[in-house]
Amino acid sequence: MAEGGSAGGRSASGTPEAEEPQVTLAAVAGAHGVGGEVRLKLFAAGLESLKRHQKVRVGERDLTLKSVRGGKLAVVRFAEVAGRDAAEALRGQLLTVPRSALPPLEDGEYYHADLIGLPCFGAAGETLGTVVAVENFGAGDILEIERPDGKRVMVPFKPGLADLANAQVVVDTAFFA
Repeated sequence: MAEGGSAGGRSASGTPEAEEPQVTLAAVAGAHGVGGEVRLKLFAAGLESLKRHQKVRVGERDLTLKSVRGGKLAVVRFAEVAGRDAAEALRGQLLTVPRSALPPLEDGEYYHADLIGLPCFGAAGETLGTVVAVENFGAGDILEIERPDGKRVMVPFKPGLADLANAQVVVDTAFFA
């Protein structure tokens, strides 16, 4: 997900520099009122996860968060967005921050974005695939693993079933039968 500000600029030749990985915090659901505020669908833990960032990327634009409010429905105002039309033009775009802008983690904690792309192995070391998504439907995280043949398997991210160790996931092969 994108962090505040541009993670990369343009080189002297005009080509994009390598960008820092971005982490998605929300998606713009639409305009709110006539003053340029937007409604957000949050993917992060809550409003506090937005309030800690001053700069965010919305689509391809770097924007400054001017205010964040709401409860179940997040409503934000960007300094650079004036009026309903400009706010409505942001509908459907993702709000991101650079990975480095996220707060540090305690032992045993992880960001979903850090799990995407990790290789998955069985206990005997056999290659099972790669994490392509992390879902949470309320009962805990579920890893979606793409097998080498392109088929996908969903595995609960629970100790003994799928364990994170040394930048890889060790998975109970019973889910691959």
